[in-house]
Amino acid sequence: MRAELRARSPEAIRQMFAELVPYYDRSNTLLTFGLHHWWRRRAVRSAGARPGMAVLDCATGTGDLALAFWQRIGPQGRVVGVDFCPAMLEQARRKAQRRGARIEWVCADCLALPFADRSFDISSIAFGIRNVHDPLLCLREMSRVVRSGGTVVVLELGQPDGVIAGLYRLYSHYWIPFFGGLVARNRWAYEYLHDSAATFPSGQAFVRLMEEAGTFEAVELYRLSGGIAWCYVGRVR
Repeated sequence: MRAELRARSPEAIRQMFAELVPYYDRSNTLLTFGLHHWWRRRAVRSAGARPGMAVLDCATGTGDLALAFWQRIGPQGRVVGVDFCPAMLEQARRKAQRRGARIEWVCADCLALPFADRSFDISSIAFGIRNVHDPLLCLREMSRVVRSGGTVVVLELGQPDGVIAGLYRLYSHYWIPFFGGLVARNRWAYEYLHDSAATFPSGQAFVRLMEEAGTFEAVELYRLSGGIAWCYVGRVR
């Protein structure tokens, strides 16, 4: 299975996330010391979300970013969460029901979104674009469903620099897989998650990928927590 994951087989990725569902939310909080909540709120602010807007959250997972958008735009707006893993979507649905959030949940692939052109004001993806088979196509699909002048926001892990770089590499390389084996009984999945984050383009390298998509008239980036995470905001042509 590990060889399949490293080759980024879509079915292997789907199965991996399905197995992680019982541990996913708690693991995110413990591994980031709760910072992932702040990162998501920053992404919502950076996207310029306002009451009444329509938002599509791609690779929504258990729905945390979709819920953060719903809190900002209110019940008069529309939030749709898309994921290709039914088990993740079921967890997201339960969370939304507990919080009284009216969010639509759709099982679909981010590379072939089942929505008409220019259906949304904002499309987003958090910690998911490094797991798709074709990140460039994902960016183009996210842009396609957003109106002209709207926003695509990407929140993703990166590789920090400066004084924390060495410590973070040790933490990510050794502790994250150990944690996965200890808490989720799935060390190889967390090895994959570490490897995917460590090798995926971040900072200006990811900005260049967004520019290559050819769908944005401007791209901004925000370095979060010393570069452990990055928020990229593209304004659609």
